[in-house]
Amino acid sequence: MTQKFDTALSLALEAHAGQIRKGTENALGLPLPYITHPVAVATLVQRYGGNEDQVIAALLHDVLEDGGPQWAEPIREAFGGQVLDLVQFCTDGLPDAEGQKSPWRERKERYLAHLRAAEGDGVLVSACDKLANLQAILLDLTEIGESVWTRFTGGKDGSLWYYAELVEAFGGRVPAALEVALRRDLAAVLELASARVDEATKQSA
Repeated sequence: MTQKFDTALSLALEAHAGQIRKGTENALGLPLPYITHPVAVATLVQRYGGNEDQVIAALLHDVLEDGGPQWAEPIREAFGGQVLDLVQFCTDGLPDAEGQKSPWRERKERYLAHLRAAEGDGVLVSACDKLANLQAILLDLTEIGESVWTRFTGGKDGSLWYYAELVEAFGGRVPAALEVALRRDLAAVLELASARVDEATKQSA
């Protein structure tokens, strides 16, 4: 990695300043800074063979979605149009002037259609983003159980539907090891989510 990586990390820190990862806490009960997520995604992109532009885009992949479209030009100026294109590829909806986004299901359906039709470097970045999310969900399901779903706008059913559709959309279009990881972690989430329901049913019987 060149100096651009450090510059991208600084920009991501600025854009996500004060933001926390929804519903997550460390072992001390403190909320996790949001920056831990893009760093995790960038690490996965590098692990699965991404180039520098892809790694930088991974660091910045939520900047437009969470920070707003005003960040587009700083990204272009610092890293070029290719990185901006990759960040935009990973963005499933920008907030409007009032900070509102279109309805959750509408955004997810639109992003899935976009992903299924897409080619190029953005697919790897998006897949690593979703893998990082699945890994976080799996860890939280293990530690805190079903309450993990309260942090997601789509709830449990919507979230499980979305990730199942995403993993299918990535099939055959990302490195084999990454696809294996996606399918493995999705299966683990589905199994644990089902086990939690069975456990709750037994307790209420």
